[in-house]
Amino acid sequence: MHLKALQELLEGLAYTCIRGSLDCQVHAVVYDSRKAGPGCLFCCIAGANFDGHDAAGDVAAKGASVLVVQKEVVLPDKEGVTVILVENTRYALAHIAAAWFGHPAEKLTTIGITGTKGKTTTTYLVKSILENMGRKVGLLGTIEVIIGQEHIHAVNTTPESYVLQEYFAKMVKAGCDTVVMEVSSQALKLCRTEGFVFDYGIFTNLEPDHIGPNEHDSFEDYLHCKGLLFRQCRVGIVNCDDAHWRQVTKGHSCSLETYGFSKEADLRASDPVFTNQQGHLGVCFSVSGLWEMDAQIAMPGRFSVYNAMTAIAICRHFGASKEAVAEALMTARVRGRIETVRVSDDFTVIIDYAHNAMALESLLSTLKDYEHGRLVCIFGCGGNRAKDRRFEMGEVSGRLADFTVITSDNPRFEEPGAIIADIVTGISRTGGAYVTIPDRGEAVAWAVAHGKPGDIIVLAGKGHEDYQEIKGVKYHMDDRELVLACCKSE
Repeated sequence: MHLKALQELLEGLAYTCIRGSLDCQVHAVVYDSRKAGPGCLFCCIAGANFDGHDAAGDVAAKGASVLVVQKEVVLPDKEGVTVILVENTRYALAHIAAAWFGHPAEKLTTIGITGTKGKTTTTYLVKSILENMGRKVGLLGTIEVIIGQEHIHAVNTTPESYVLQEYFAKMVKAGCDTVVMEVSSQALKLCRTEGFVFDYGIFTNLEPDHIGPNEHDSFEDYLHCKGLLFRQCRVGIVNCDDAHWRQVTKGHSCSLETYGFSKEADLRASDPVFTNQQGHLGVCFSVSGLWEMDAQIAMPGRFSVYNAMTAIAICRHFGASKEAVAEALMTARVRGRIETVRVSDDFTVIIDYAHNAMALESLLSTLKDYEHGRLVCIFGCGGNRAKDRRFEMGEVSGRLADFTVITSDNPRFEEPGAIIADIVTGISRTGGAYVTIPDRGEAVAWAVAHGKPGDIIVLAGKGHEDYQEIKGVKYHMDDRELVLACCKSE
């Protein structure tokens, strides 16, 4: 049985013991009241829909030995329950979880990447480069968690602190020496990455996203939360082409270095050349400053250069060879992120996760930089989400794509036809050519069947997702399978 002394778990935390004794053993650390049991430490978390403080009495009745609280709780008259008062229970949970698992992050080289775009792709590039060097790298991100040969479906971009520390411990046990992870602004806001110091903290870019009642109240709050990473890392690496980088790093406690196209950057990219080789889009560029090499990445567009530069800026600290970097940039593939699916030598089919107007505009604008026939965009919008997104995405595709195929995404509890009608309202403002095909499989098959030499066909919105959600049920559906099915039917 896993046992830890309470005082060991609280080491380094500011707290007050307001009831009971510190001289006790903890059998489990729990933050979900349904999992509470005899001898556990229960951390009362105030969530969006439920406040763990309201369950304190029930948890104590179940035999919990310790409650960690940030405000007063009502408890039964029962001896033996220790109550620890802290300023922030989320912060406390992160530190307690780290101690519970034996501070596994201290046994790993930790790389945390934050930013609006580029986090997912960059984590896979870094993993590929470092593994080419012989390191064993764990990964945590939007798509999955990778521990050795095990791939675990991700629920959050950055998991709750207890789960994060549990993953770190499993990585150490599996022989990993490094972990590269996406760090969301929400995770930083909710203290999920407290309890350890990142060896490297990276900022890719910042755009107004994730602003709303359940995420960030304002752009200023979003910016502030991103910046917290640079008070929790040893070396900060930032994209100095982004207009917000100085604000994000204000008050930093780490050393800083920069990358970008700017002449002021410590690591500089220059002379991008867009390539199209038998339907495979990529870009060549030069690197100078802290490192010098000619590089090529097998992903399209200027933002792919930024992703590659982020990876280079990180991996040069590990003594990466230029050969290892060059190989990884040409071979690394990221599921659902500007992912090319080979259908024909005549035209290109790309799958991407772009599911809002900002991401779709960035993607389509990038692809227009290539010499191509038509730019064809297939997309839908999720149900039970803001209608404005539908109008905006319709306008973006109508303005930038030569032809749009409007289809279904995750309709959830709405009728697909109603969602499509909203998208049509948006695209009609542009005069862009379009067709509506509600069935996503049929839409893909139609677009591929009508593909012409030089076309770039973009299937946007779902990316790595392998399901379609309809009326509360998730049915299997994978965009790459829909594309490949077109080849088999020929």
